[in-house]
Order: sequence, then structure tokens, then C-alpha cells
Amino acid sequence: MAGIYLHIPFCKQACHYCDFHFSTSLKYKDELLQALVKEIQLQKDYFKGEAIETIYFGGGTPSLLEAGEINLLLDTITGLHSVTANAEITLEANPDDLDKAKLQALRQTPVNRFSIGIQSFFDDDLQWMNRVHRAGEAEASVKRAQDNGFENITADLIYGYPLLTEQKWKHNLNKIFELNIPHVSAYSMTVEPKTPLAAFINKKKQPAMNDQQSAEQFNLLMEAMQTHDFEHYEISNFCKPGHYSKHNSNYWRGVKYLGIGPSAHSYNGEIRQWNIANNAKYIQSIQTNNLPAETELLTETDHLNEYIMTSLRTIWGLDMDKLNIIAAASSNVLLKAAQPFLEKEWITQKNNIFYLTQTGKLYADHIAAELFF
Repeated sequence: MAGIYLHIPFCKQACHYCDFHFSTSLKYKDELLQALVKEIQLQKDYFKGEAIETIYFGGGTPSLLEAGEINLLLDTITGLHSVTANAEITLEANPDDLDKAKLQALRQTPVNRFSIGIQSFFDDDLQWMNRVHRAGEAEASVKRAQDNGFENITADLIYGYPLLTEQKWKHNLNKIFELNIPHVSAYSMTVEPKTPLAAFINKKKQPAMNDQQSAEQFNLLMEAMQTHDFEHYEISNFCKPGHYSKHNSNYWRGVKYLGIGPSAHSYNGEIRQWNIANNAKYIQSIQTNNLPAETELLTETDHLNEYIMTSLRTIWGLDMDKLNIIAAASSNVLLKAAQPFLEKEWITQKNNIFYLTQTGKLYADHIAAELFF
């Protein structure tokens, strides 16, 4: 089984913290859409007949697409690939896009899961982030989606930024529970270079992020999710039983995926590939039947480190037997490197599998880096 990711590089306006590839101009939307169709056709043999079980519209803001445009892309995929009958098809959406008419139109597409970019239920926080929607729209969009039969919903939230007090963070989480949203992706605010937020901090117009605040709010998040019977199945992801994101879970488990669109990444088990992050150059290249991509053949060390990085973040853990399949006796090296974290109780070991403890999850990136080959 494999997955397809489609990058829709358009947004109404730029969030201050975002460093994903997008444009706030829709000038080349039609040309871009045709280029996506053509790239799907050019890449029809990427999986060599392997079935597709997940399709994910990311961005950018994919909810800017009309239902007919979504169907065009999906029809192109199903015409060239074997897509499973119960395939998970996710559309990232901004709350302001999910009005009644849009939701009714989306019912005429195969989309069966929404990833709604809520981020906060407070207007001042949303304005600080430079989000388009407001808190009332966030709540209303979830209810409208549910009323229209879309129950498989995940909500994005952000924590660890100056405006977010403990009381406000608890309110955001309680709102998620009240709305019966079965999946949550929650991220600590990260200051990426070349973003407006980074510039504001450098110019002392905004305070820097506070690591202690972020850690405290992450702990509060984990405790609240556990209390409400959510499974913490990946560092940033929580769900009710049976509501895992199949697409993202496959990323973490090393399943093959094809990325379509500017800046999109692909992985076939041996080679990583990424498209140029420039809409005009992407379109121009595709129009001449050339894939605007760079590739990297992964080494044995790359495979080891990627497995360590991704598996340790998940509920399924880092299986040392799988590590030995990648490279013989590699588990012996890893076990030695892991000893300090076992002693600190940041990692626990069960049946030859390493798992992060709740405290260890606060240091996941540091632990993974120390275990790299």
C-alpha cells in the first residue's frame, strides 16, 4: 500500500509563522492545476502497480479548490492507479472556507476526512498569527462539517506562544472535547528563519518563544488527552481509538508515498525526491514533460537514522530487530547509546522495543540525534 500527497500552493494570506511553500496570488491557479494533472500522469509508474490507500491534499490551503477541481485530480489518480475502496482521502481546510455551500459541494467528492486549521479559539491569538478566520468561524466550521456528514475530522492547534496562557490553552483543549473532534494535531510554535515572526523577534517587536512555557503546555496537553481517552500515537498527534491518520502514520512507518506539486516530496523505499519550490518554474517544467525534481539515494546510515527518528516518535516504538534488518548488529550500537536515556527514564524498553516515556517526549529530537549513527 502507498500514499499520494498533493501540494496546493495557494493561501489567502500569509500566517506569520509559516514557512511552507505557498503564494497569496491565485493568478496561476488554472495553470498549476493542469500541471498537477500532468505530473500525476508523468508519475503513473512510480509505484509499479502498488495500490493506493491514502490521498492527502495539503498546502497551502487546499480548501481554496472547487469541488470540480478536486474531482479532476482524484479522477486522474483513480484512472492511473488502483485505489482501495476504503481509501482515506484528506483535505486540509481553513475554517473560513467551510461554509454550507462548500460543504455540500464537497459531499459530491470522494473526500472523507478534513484537517481543519483551527490553531486557536481566541480572536486575539488568531490575529497575532495573521490567520484569516476568527474563533467563531472555527467552531462553526466543525459543526457544519459534522452536520453534513463529515465526522472524520482532525483539528490543528498551536501552543507555546506568548499570548497563550494556561487558562486559554485549557479552554482550547476543552473546546476540542466539547466538539467531539476525534483527532488532534498539536504543535509547539516554532520560529522558522525568513518568516515574519522571526523578523518581528529579531527586531524586538515580539518576545522570543519560551521553552519552559512550551514544555508546561505540552505536559498539560498530554494529561488532558489521556483524561479524555485519546491515544498519544505520535509526538504531535492524538486520537480516539480507530481514528489514526493513516496517511501520516504511513510516513512514520516508512511506507512509500508520491508527492505531486511544487515543493512536494516523494519516497519509494530507496530514493527521496523533492520538487522545485517555485510555482512558475514548476509549471514551465511540467509543460515540457520534465519533472522539476532533485533526488537522493539513501545510504544504509540514512535508513538507520530515519528509522530511529520516525519510529521513536510513535506509539509503536523503535524495534531493534527492524534496525538489525537495515544493518546487521546495529542494535548493539544503539543499545549502548541509549543507556544514558534508559537510566534517566526518558526511554523504556519492552521486548526489544524502545519507547519514549512521557518525560522523554519532551526531549524527543535530542534523544533521536544522540542515537543517530
